[in-house]
This record gives sequence, structure tokens and C-alpha cells, in this order.
Amino acid sequence: MDHVAKAVQYFKKGYMCSQAVFAAFAEDFGITEKQALQIGACFGGGMNKGEVCGACTGALMVLGMKYGQFDSQDMESRTAEHAKAVQFLEEFEKRKGSYLCRDLLGCDLGTEEGRTYAKEHGLFGSLCPEMVRTAAEIVAEMLAEES
Repeated sequence: MDHVAKAVQYFKKGYMCSQAVFAAFAEDFGITEKQALQIGACFGGGMNKGEVCGACTGALMVLGMKYGQFDSQDMESRTAEHAKAVQFLEEFEKRKGSYLCRDLLGCDLGTEEGRTYAKEHGLFGSLCPEMVRTAAEIVAEMLAEES
């Protein structure tokens, strides 16, 4: 199963968008499924506040695993990771119109009213799987460019 299908499958099993995208790629970087699901757990729903889409956050975690700075003196990797993060977010915004959860869903998950609206209108089942799919596709494309 490819990374995109795996991410969508995780989401459909009930995991958060951030968990789904990160877990789909994590084993490629030596992170276990359990670790990936735990690391990604608090980032869904725009960090539960309608901020940056959790699918995007999960994708950024993947990019961090590939390009992230780990030596404080290595400014070249910091520049590279920044460029990859910006590239991802710009591409996601181009495809979906925004990378902010509240814009994508049309409600603010940071409020009780927004959460209720999203649940009553089935947004997590109708819109979020597509955000997971798109985030995973973009990351897969970016990683394939490096191969």
C-alpha cells in the first residue's frame, strides 16, 4: 500500500489527521507506528484550535524527519528544512485554498460552536479525508523528487 492510501486508511480508522499523515511515512524514517501515532496525537484539528491543518502538521513532521536540522551549527540544513516547509505549505494552499483548519472547514474548532458545527455537518468525514490525501500526496511527491 502506498503512503497516500495508508494515510487515508489511518484517518478512516479514527486517528487524527496529523497522526494519519505522519504515521503513513514514519517507518521509512525509523519511527514505529506507535511512536508516530503518539507524536502526532496533539496536532489534529489545527492543534485543537483551528490553526494549521493537522494533515499539514503531520506532513511537516515527515519533512522534518527527512530534512530537519539536528546539529545546531548546521545552518545549511536549517535553510533546507525551511525551504521544504514553505514549499509544502504553498503547494497545499495552492491546491486547497488555505492550510488553516478553520478556513478549510469553514468553522473554528477552537470554539464549542465550531466543533458542534463541524460534527453536525459531517465535516470530519467529508472534508478531512481529502486534506489527509492531499497532504500525503504532496509529501510523497516532494520525497520522490529527491530520489
